[in-house]
Amino acid sequence: MKLLVMEAKLHLRDWPSLLFTIGLPVGLLIVLGVSIPSFTEVQDGGQRIVDTHMPSTMVLLALLTLSCSVLPAVLATYRQQGVLRRMSTTPVHPARLLGVQLLINLAVGTVSTVILILAGWLAFGSAPPQAWAWFILVFLLGTAALLAIGLVIAALAPSAKSAPGIGSVVMFPLMFLGGMWVPREIMPDPLRAISDFSVAGPFTQALKDTWAGQPPQLMHMVVVAAGLVLFGGLAVRSFRWE
Repeated sequence: MKLLVMEAKLHLRDWPSLLFTIGLPVGLLIVLGVSIPSFTEVQDGGQRIVDTHMPSTMVLLALLTLSCSVLPAVLATYRQQGVLRRMSTTPVHPARLLGVQLLINLAVGTVSTVILILAGWLAFGSAPPQAWAWFILVFLLGTAALLAIGLVIAALAPSAKSAPGIGSVVMFPLMFLGGMWVPREIMPDPLRAISDFSVAGPFTQALKDTWAGQPPQLMHMVVVAAGLVLFGGLAVRSFRWE
């Protein structure tokens, strides 16, 4: 708990990162939602149907920003400044430090997602997720898996300066495979097959399904869970104090 409280205070002091993580997706959601109405609703015989593509991809953008940019930079800076080396002389196990970082960034991601849902609803009447219980489960599982990828980047980054660059190399392909620019529904079959096993692709699709009131597909949940186990294990095994 002491480690969690200390890291939470440090994270709150880094307000530019918080502003970027929360402000960019919310700003894009509002701008696109107002300027491109077809992104927020589709009319089918007079019945209003919510288009789930844009809000779900904005959630993905917020979480990938945390996972591939903010989180690796923090841990790589700690390592470079010798903070982790000094912690290595204490009883703190690497898994505890990584777990604390996961919890803090999960909290920030949750706040960002709640603001995205409220912003879409207040700005242009976009409906919130219809299957709330499934949505929360998908969100928690997918966020943990993406943050585990970020922990691997942080563990392997040779310096604080290189961490954001490595994170960007990972982030933008995941954004693409998650349907940020090309919706998964219109991807060529080979590309969609790659997306199906990218963690970001199944996560985004599961968010869309629960947003529309449907349960996520079992295969998507299995892939995301496997990503959490795989990258979480790699993060713990490859973690370096120095």
